[in-house]
Amino acid sequence: MSELRKEYERFQEAKRQWLEKRLPRTYFQDQESRYVHPFQIFGNVWYVGDSWVCVHLIDTGDGLLLLDGGNIGATAMLVNAIWEAGFKPSDVRWMVLSHGHLDHIGAATFFRRMFGTEIYMGEPDALSFQYHPELSLVHEAGSLAHDVFEVDHRITDGETIRFGNTEILFYLTPGHTDGVISAFFDATDGKRTVRAGYFGGFGFNTMRKDFLLDIGDTEFRTRQVFLDSLAKVRNQKVELFLGNHCGNNHTLEKAEMLRAGCNDNPFIDSTEWGCFLDKKRDEMLLLMADPEQN
Repeated sequence: MSELRKEYERFQEAKRQWLEKRLPRTYFQDQESRYVHPFQIFGNVWYVGDSWVCVHLIDTGDGLLLLDGGNIGATAMLVNAIWEAGFKPSDVRWMVLSHGHLDHIGAATFFRRMFGTEIYMGEPDALSFQYHPELSLVHEAGSLAHDVFEVDHRITDGETIRFGNTEILFYLTPGHTDGVISAFFDATDGKRTVRAGYFGGFGFNTMRKDFLLDIGDTEFRTRQVFLDSLAKVRNQKVELFLGNHCGNNHTLEKAEMLRAGCNDNPFIDSTEWGCFLDKKRDEMLLLMADPEQN
């Protein structure tokens, strides 16, 4: 057998082992089937993500900002969505990453290298990239072309940053990761202004017993940290709740309502933010009371 053939066989064996894992089967195969045609949520805020991972585009009047970078392996879909929405990917000046997991950082290095996009991330996750890159779960993607990276700006708690004509207030809201950020800003259509809110990570997968024991949190303190984060931003004024994953705010269902000509924008709701954060609080309390998780 030739060396070239041996290399190919080793590649196929590595691929077989990778496909036996849970994440690849669910999240990294046939990503094109999750493509969502982009749509305008409200005013200067557009949806350019897929049917699983949310990515929002904000037209700041002086360049574009992306909230998150989509899943690893889905960069071409994101680029196409931006074009389809009527914008130029090369005009993306900033990308704010909600947290340092592989399903949210996918396009970051491509946009920086291709377009000079500046990458922003919560300081704790930027440090985690340096000292605990395994927590990014980037290895689950099965791609040798991807790895963690140094960000351009580390967001700190309570920091306000101006992007073009849009000023964003950031808070660190750890739990799902140590560096989850939440963001609050005014969105406008030129006639009306509403307050948008974005919580950067609700998932419980990193707060389950097996994961916490593996990372050394034997007392499960991360769960209370998450509850504290929910309480920290619970009473922020939010009229436009932007999801981190589509299920958070029923992104796709609301998009269908917009396409159907709904008279009232279903994304504008001053109660949804608080209700959803309360729901996640109650779900976490149930997990904390589960004997199998303690």
